[in-house]
Amino acid sequence: MALLSVRNLRTRFATDRGTVRAVDGVSFDLAEGEILGLVGESGSGKSVTALSVMRLVPEPPGRIAADSLAFDGTEILALSEAEMREKRGASMAMIFQDPMRSLNPVLTIGRQLTEVLHRHQKIDGAAARKRAIELLEMVGIPMAEKRLAAYPHQFSGGMRQRVMIAIALSCNPRLLIADEATTALDVTIQAQIVELVKQLTHERGTSVIWISHDLGVVAGLCDRVNVMYAGRVVETSPIRDLFKHPRHGYTLGLMGSTPRVDGMQHRLTPIEGLPPNLTEPQTLCPFLPRCRVSVEACRQRPPEARSFGPDHTAVCLADLGT
Repeated sequence: MALLSVRNLRTRFATDRGTVRAVDGVSFDLAEGEILGLVGESGSGKSVTALSVMRLVPEPPGRIAADSLAFDGTEILALSEAEMREKRGASMAMIFQDPMRSLNPVLTIGRQLTEVLHRHQKIDGAAARKRAIELLEMVGIPMAEKRLAAYPHQFSGGMRQRVMIAIALSCNPRLLIADEATTALDVTIQAQIVELVKQLTHERGTSVIWISHDLGVVAGLCDRVNVMYAGRVVETSPIRDLFKHPRHGYTLGLMGSTPRVDGMQHRLTPIEGLPPNLTEPQTLCPFLPRCRVSVEACRQRPPEARSFGPDHTAVCLADLGT
């Protein structure tokens, strides 16, 4: 049984200009110890998908619905807010994209770390302080014991991000959602965090949803990838197969606009145009106006999911060959 099972997840936001379909029928499974990548442009629905899984979308204006949203066999949407709070931070944790808005500016780093340990693991006093020091050292913060007394504004952006990672990992969650967790970090610390995540999955069986714009990090970390566009998963595949045989025009566009680091030079080709207006229903492929490989059928009917091998599907009518 999958640790996380998502079926037809739909997240809407009511606005003055209409209802925004931020997540529009997303389905996927996440196995124990698996690292699943979510990739796509800003506004594609990656972060809202993660916030919906954690039930952190404010209602109103948001509204989450799904045929099933199950974590370890429990329907998340059926839980009370108190029951959901018990899961967040303990068995489910999230590293947020903006650490400055996620950390409390009037509490020390040590207080914020030990508060999580006390709340979910009933660890207090010297034991909590010792564990907090270990966590800061684990994510590469020097002079960890001294830093416990510091406030968030005394840390650089990269160090605040590392604190957020330490808080998320503090209770050894079974599910870790990382939303652009290494964006603010230099490449050395980024590599350290990536290795830490790999170690967690190998030693503890932690399942990870890794949200990123960086296809290079995704290629080196993830087992499987969901490519998202306009609130939908347009392609899903094991990592090697996706990079070797992309089957959706959008996936092809993302790869064509990303520099390579394997020594093979290619001319970068940007994806022209803008994403669709998510307040308007999409009857055809939402990527059609920007697609370089569309065919006549794309302008006549909506695409259906097609299988291209084990665990590799794409919602695309174009034939991208082998």
